[in-house]
Amino acid sequence: MNNMSSSNSQQQQQSSEARHDDDAVLTEFLASLMDYTPTIPDELVEHYLAKSGFQCPDVRLVRLVAVATQKFVADVATDALQQCKARPAPVVKDKRDKQQKEKRLILTMEDLSKALSEYGVNMKHQEYFADSPSTGMDPASREE
Repeated sequence: MNNMSSSNSQQQQQSSEARHDDDAVLTEFLASLMDYTPTIPDELVEHYLAKSGFQCPDVRLVRLVAVATQKFVADVATDALQQCKARPAPVVKDKRDKQQKEKRLILTMEDLSKALSEYGVNMKHQEYFADSPSTGMDPASREE
C-alpha cells in the first residue's frame, strides 16, 4: 500500500510540473502576441467577435483569434489549390494558347467547396455562378 501512495505522489508531482511548464509556455506565447501584427486587423476580428456576442478587452486574445483565422484561411486556400491542380486540364487545340493555359490555374467555386467540405463547412452556391474558365467567352471559341 505504501508503494501505491508513493507512486500516486510522484504522478501528482509530475502532473503539477507539466502543468507549470504548459502555463509558462502559454504565458510566453500570449506575451509574444503583443509584438505580432496579424494579417487580419484587430478591428476586423473585434467586429466579428462583438457581432457574435463576445466582448474581450485583452488584445492578446483578439490576436490569437486572428492567428487561428489566418491559419484556417491558409489551410483552406492550400487545399483548394490542390483541388484545382488535381482537376483535369482542358484540351487546347492552338499551341500558343496551350503555353499560356499551362501557366495559369483558375480556382473555381467547386474547388473551394471541396476544400471547405474537408473542414465541415458545407457551401452551396447558385447555379448562375461563373465556375467555368470559359465563362464570358464567345460561344464559338469555347473548347468545353
